Amino acid sequence: MRKYAKWIAALLFAFSVLTNVVVAEAHVTVWPKQSTAGTWEKYTVRVPVEKNVNTTKVRVEFPKGVEVHSVMPVPGWEYEFEKGKDGKTTALSWKATNGGIKPNEFAEFSFVAENPKQAGAIAWRAEQSYADGSVVYWTGAPDSDTPASVTSITASARPTNESAQHPASTVTPKTNAASASVSKLNFLSLGLAGLALLLSLISLFRKQQNTNE
Repeated sequence: MRKYAKWIAALLFAFSVLTNVVVAEAHVTVWPKQSTAGTWEKYTVRVPVEKNVNTTKVRVEFPKGVEVHSVMPVPGWEYEFEKGKDGKTTALSWKATNGGIKPNEFAEFSFVAENPKQAGAIAWRAEQSYADGSVVYWTGAPDSDTPASVTSITASARPTNESAQHPASTVTPKTNAASASVSKLNFLSLGLAGLALLLSLISLFRKQQNTNE
C-alpha cells in the first residue's frame, strides 16, 4: 500500500490543480472586455454557478457614463430596471421564474448600452443570489476572490450620423461568437492539460511496476 501512496498523492494534487482552474473561471463577467468610447455596444453578462444550489437572481450596476436602453428577454427570467433621481437607469436585475441556473450550468443575459464619452476602464458591480439565500458580491478588485468585471473603453472618432440614427447597427455581431470561442478554448485547454497529466502518471506508474518486478 505504501508504494502506491505517492501515486495517490499525485492524483489528488492533479485534481486540486484542475479544480482550482475551474473555480478561477467561475466568475460573473461582462463581455466584451474592450469597446469604444461614445459608441453603442451589446454587452453580455455571463453567469456560471459555483455552488451546489441554483442561482435565482442576478443584478448588475451600470458604471458611470454608461446608458442602457434595451435588454434581451431570456426565457424563464423576468427583468427590472432601476433608475436614479435623474430618471437614468442605474442597474438591471434578472429574477428566475422557473428554477434558475442549476449547478454546473451557466447562463447569459444581454443588453444594449451607450458607452461613456471618455476612454478608460469601467467596472461592472454584480450580485449573484442563490436559492439558499446567500449572495455573492462581484465588486472587488481584479486580484480579489470576487472581482468586478472590467471593460476597457478606448478612444474613438465621433460616430457618423448614420450610426447615431441607427444605434443597433453599431452593435458588434461577433460578441457572442468571441465569448463562446474563449469559453471553448478554456475548456479545451483544461481538458488537454488533464489528459497530458493523466498519461504522464500512467507512464510513471508502469515504470515503477517494471522496476519492482
